[in-house]
Amino acid sequence: MFKRILFIALVAGALGGLVTTGLQMAHLWPLILEAEKYETAAPAHDHVAASQPATAPEAAAWKPDDGAERMGFTLLFNVLTGFGFALLLNAALVLRRAASADAALDAGNGALWGLAGFAVFAFVPALGLPPELPGMQAAELVDRQVWWLATVIATAAGLWLLIFGRGTLLGTAALKALGLLLLVLPHAIGAPHPVLDSAAGPRVPAELAARFAIASLVAAAAFWLVVGAASGWLQRRADRAI
Repeated sequence: MFKRILFIALVAGALGGLVTTGLQMAHLWPLILEAEKYETAAPAHDHVAASQPATAPEAAAWKPDDGAERMGFTLLFNVLTGFGFALLLNAALVLRRAASADAALDAGNGALWGLAGFAVFAFVPALGLPPELPGMQAAELVDRQVWWLATVIATAAGLWLLIFGRGTLLGTAALKALGLLLLVLPHAIGAPHPVLDSAAGPRVPAELAARFAIASLVAAAAFWLVVGAASGWLQRRADRAI
């Protein structure tokens, strides 16, 4: 069973990574390159700093060259990320199948699970922390990571209780109420946001930031649909082969 999950996750994750990379190249990279102009622009008031050469660590900072190298590293990252998320999705599918013998596994059902994954890992966290372009002012990284992780956990648990919560000691209504509370709680607390500094230099235009956020969510939705549908279809094929 474990080898089966690994194989399905690898195939589904690779497919999702390929689709995501194609969408990023077509729609996200042009926006990132445009935003990098604002990230590297010096503050208008600091003419002395603008004339200074880059320090050694900044000048030596490595990044993949534009073109094939950047595309290769992006594809590798997306495939590895897809494999990790596909593992989580297929583990959830197997757990649900073990809990209910009537649980269907096919491409359509897998796509629904993929949409749930999109909601948990992308859409709901983006309501508080939208995808950010280079050059945008942001809160402390650790604060954002903690809030994102807490939101993912709360959203996953909340959706599970709302959809699959059934009468136990607490009762069905209480479980669903708890699920709704978990969905709302991270946003009631609020995501961390920076104190905007007008002296921090040129800001990324709001239109550019909005286009990037929408394109990022569309790419994430496509990724999760592909991973979910492929996982469900492969799980179905594996069941028939047994």
